Amino acid sequence: MKKNSLIDTENAPLVSIIVPCYNEQATIRVLLEAIYAQTYPRQALEVVIADGMSTDGTREEILAFVVSHPDLEVRVVDNPASSIPSGLNFALDASKGTYIVRLDAHSKPYPDYVERCVSDLEASLGDNVGGVWEIQPGGVGWQARSIAVAASHPLGVGDARYRLGGAAQPVDTVPFGAYTQDLIERIGAYDETLHSNEDYEFNVRVRESGGVVWMDPAIRTIYFARRSLGALARQYWRYGYWKFRMLRRYPDTFRWRQLAGVFVLSFIILGLLAIWSPFARWLLFLELALYVLVLLIAGVQRAYQEKDLALSFGLPLAIATMHFSWGTAFLWSLISSVIGK
Repeated sequence: MKKNSLIDTENAPLVSIIVPCYNEQATIRVLLEAIYAQTYPRQALEVVIADGMSTDGTREEILAFVVSHPDLEVRVVDNPASSIPSGLNFALDASKGTYIVRLDAHSKPYPDYVERCVSDLEASLGDNVGGVWEIQPGGVGWQARSIAVAASHPLGVGDARYRLGGAAQPVDTVPFGAYTQDLIERIGAYDETLHSNEDYEFNVRVRESGGVVWMDPAIRTIYFARRSLGALARQYWRYGYWKFRMLRRYPDTFRWRQLAGVFVLSFIILGLLAIWSPFARWLLFLELALYVLVLLIAGVQRAYQEKDLALSFGLPLAIATMHFSWGTAFLWSLISSVIGK
């Protein structure tokens, strides 16, 4: 047994690390290097990357890594549907491990990430085990820095434990997740009708089957946030749109942090009423003023803490982008669903 190891290295079970990706040339090598540096026995690891037919040189980066690191098994499978859940399912089909560790091409797991996941699973702490994100900028400049801070700020993400941290405990969801092949046989694979929120929906089925979703703060990964407000808006539009589709199926999973749709709706309603009603104009002004004030206070406070003046205006812009992109997409998903019926 390796000194201080949580796993018996001589009898370590095979772990399949599955990664969906599309046009991730900039970050895929960072992920692969982090996997190569894992404390878990390398001979008991395989990496299965489901590529959504990338056009930016992602596969060339993977091939270059494979050539220079022949002692780590890395395989690429095609994901012609290009969606994240379909990629995960293609990777699962190609996996041979007893344990599955799902990672993202925008992530950089700590060296003991896999080892701790397997240790928690073998200790039966949860059926799906995950940890916390340390969110870092996905690029340079004030936008990237502001987005990274917003992505772990309570005003931006509510009470999502994997973004805020806390004690080891059962939670409603974890990022990525690690589990046994048996769990897939019991509850099924990822839902390919959802192009986002597939992790949360998967964890709903874990909990509905009587299983436990376990967050261990010792399991840590660096996650690279979006680099621009435009990319952030597109990301949260996708989140909001597919969140409604998931909530329609599982209405009891609604959380207070998902009230952005109601918040945006209040702006729309008051804006329309303000055309005719002075009282509505006053309420709209009051709501907008309070919203801007709260965001500015949060921005100035974090700018002082981080000694980064750009956060005083960048953080409010990033959080507002998250709220309004998510909220309008949520409402549009609701409206299009009703029209579709």
